[in-house]
Amino acid sequence: MQITCDKCGAGFKVPDEKLPADKSVAIRCPKCKEKISVTRPSSEQPAQSDTVVSSSTAFGFDEAPDESQYDASEKPFDFVEEEGETALICESDEAIKEAIKEVLDYMEYHISIAQDTRDALKKMRYHTYNLIVINESFSSRSPDSNGVLIYLERLKMRDRRSTFTVMITKRFKTMDAMAAFQKSVNLVVNVNDIKYFEKIFKRALSDFEYQYQVFREVQRELGLV
Repeated sequence: MQITCDKCGAGFKVPDEKLPADKSVAIRCPKCKEKISVTRPSSEQPAQSDTVVSSSTAFGFDEAPDESQYDASEKPFDFVEEEGETALICESDEAIKEAIKEVLDYMEYHISIAQDTRDALKKMRYHTYNLIVINESFSSRSPDSNGVLIYLERLKMRDRRSTFTVMITKRFKTMDAMAAFQKSVNLVVNVNDIKYFEKIFKRALSDFEYQYQVFREVQRELGLV
């Protein structure tokens, strides 16, 4: 299916098999990050390989958009169902990874697993994750030179606010607020407390969502959004 963004006019393609039939999904424009709502017809309906979809109209464009900017067939995470949440796990220890994945599966996150720093940065380039869980030593010789954490630290605050970041560590205590501030993450979890990850994460996420709910309400009152 060919898609175009109303906001910036960028054109890109998403394979039909990656879109659930007769169900709305949200796709982030790879250029401007605008949210685009897309609905693919059911398999019983005639295929429309030249269909163009935008955030305002499901079908009806006469010309196909420029596909040279983006081809979703090779990208790690192309869509998420409306109201769905996405998560990226950057963890090398299989036991820790599976424990975290089990919790996020239960919470119905759409999960992507990074193999190394390069893979993680590639995935983040094409998708803004709601949650990132990263071990401070992931694919790095030193926790202080972790490429993913450095990338997140340098993001604009506007982009950081849309992602909740959990850092797994051996050095700091769980829920160490000062360590979280220093590392520009939202939550610190010690490896010894992974068995309590669900409880710790849900509490911190609830506080985060309440904080930014108030923040967004103030923005609306001031006419900033």
